[in-house]
Amino acid sequence: MNSKHMITTINIAKNSTQFSGLLILLLLLLVLTLSSFSVRGALFIEDIDITHHIEKEFQSDPVIPFNTIDVNTNQGVVTLTGSVTNLLAKERAVHLAQTVRGVRSVINRTEVKPISNYAASVLQDAVRKALLYDAATDSYEIEVQADDNGQISLSGTVDSWAERDLAETVAKGVSGVVSVRNNIDIQLQSKRPDNEIKREVEKRLYWNALIDNGLVDVSVTEGKVSLSGAVGSAAEKRLAELDAWVHGVRTIDTSDLQVKKWARDNDLREKKYVARSDVEILAAIQDSMRHDPRVHLFDMEIKVSNGYVTLRGVVDNIQAKKAAISDARNTVGVVRVNNLIKVRSGVDLDDDEIAANIRSALLRHPFTESYEINVRVKNGAAQLNGTVDTVFEKGVAEIVAQRASGATSVRNFLGVSNPGTVTYNPYVYDWAVYDFSWYGGAKMATNKSDREIKLDIENEMFWSPFVDLKDIDIDVNAGVAILTGTVDSWMEYNAARENALEGGAISVINKLNIQ
Repeated sequence: MNSKHMITTINIAKNSTQFSGLLILLLLLLVLTLSSFSVRGALFIEDIDITHHIEKEFQSDPVIPFNTIDVNTNQGVVTLTGSVTNLLAKERAVHLAQTVRGVRSVINRTEVKPISNYAASVLQDAVRKALLYDAATDSYEIEVQADDNGQISLSGTVDSWAERDLAETVAKGVSGVVSVRNNIDIQLQSKRPDNEIKREVEKRLYWNALIDNGLVDVSVTEGKVSLSGAVGSAAEKRLAELDAWVHGVRTIDTSDLQVKKWARDNDLREKKYVARSDVEILAAIQDSMRHDPRVHLFDMEIKVSNGYVTLRGVVDNIQAKKAAISDARNTVGVVRVNNLIKVRSGVDLDDDEIAANIRSALLRHPFTESYEINVRVKNGAAQLNGTVDTVFEKGVAEIVAQRASGATSVRNFLGVSNPGTVTYNPYVYDWAVYDFSWYGGAKMATNKSDREIKLDIENEMFWSPFVDLKDIDIDVNAGVAILTGTVDSWMEYNAARENALEGGAISVINKLNIQ
């Protein structure tokens, strides 16, 4: 072998040794990186990861029975099987799964197996009483039929799809109801032009702060609405369909409205959060209230100043007052709502009758039926005493009492056996725990380290289709989460706060800037 060939061989061996060392170093760095993997770096979502996160959400939910529901995901389509004890829990499971990033749709095959079975006549009477009890549905002319299997049929005529839906919601909230067949007709006063329906649907989608509608297209033919394009979550797709049920609509087709996990881009929000005038915000709030069956009968004085809304007026039930606040709060451009609405009973019921009605309603509701709740009413002001297991159940008891005709206020002194933090998800809850005067909110202590809390907060934000994690910085100090960075809307601002609480923070300092 000549010397030139020896030198070449030695150089190759030397280079190979250096390459091997470099390769080992790179592999070591990769292992270290993976060991400290953050959800910030996740580039794709596996079906099994979606399943795991939904199960985690179910496990921490105060209503959904984690042990009796199974979750399976196939290409973003989630299937729920198993059993629940009431229809509200079955519906809630779907709504919660729809809020997880990557979920395209949810197939709900869970069975409702009530704790107690009621004879058809008993259940029929309970649903009738529930409809008469609720201050918003007591005037509806609805027929109720029931069978011994817990199936309810509703028939009759109402003025709008929203009223039809509210009647169904009230029926679902009766213990023992397994399913509801809604055969209620809607009285159409006159045929509306398709272009008029289209404009109204587009306007409702735009002004709903819970829907990013920049990539949603609306078409209307002979009163049949078709929604196509893309939204960022299955939850938004459901709400888009609800918003499309305006006066004159006969059917709605959302089969071409796709859920795209990439759809959190600015294209989706197209001009949604540009500055709007107070006059525009006012008109949007008025429009929302016209479509709300709990509010539309009342005259509201609405003032808007730089996005700050003040509501004045008189309603005859507490839930109408709460619904008006919610309508304003969920309108694009609203920063805060100041509530000066007064409740004055419009029915001739004495205090004992109101108290008896509230007690019966609490016994009918699947989340409060098992508790001994004492109800007293004085001059229309109801007071609740007793003990329930969770903060959620305490909130439900107050909501049930607020629906009573004749009640002008509710003071909730219920004790809670297992107190804990309840967060607010507007896609799952129809009430906000922060609206209750008794709710303190923050935890006093945590057994998690600050690093654990930070990682869990990042995980919650990653799996939320409503928060853009890459624009948010998280710091945790002694259990207190500090959020900095930018978000696109007040809705995202609030969602980030809820994610921080879900991640285990004892409280949140929210310094996020809204672009």
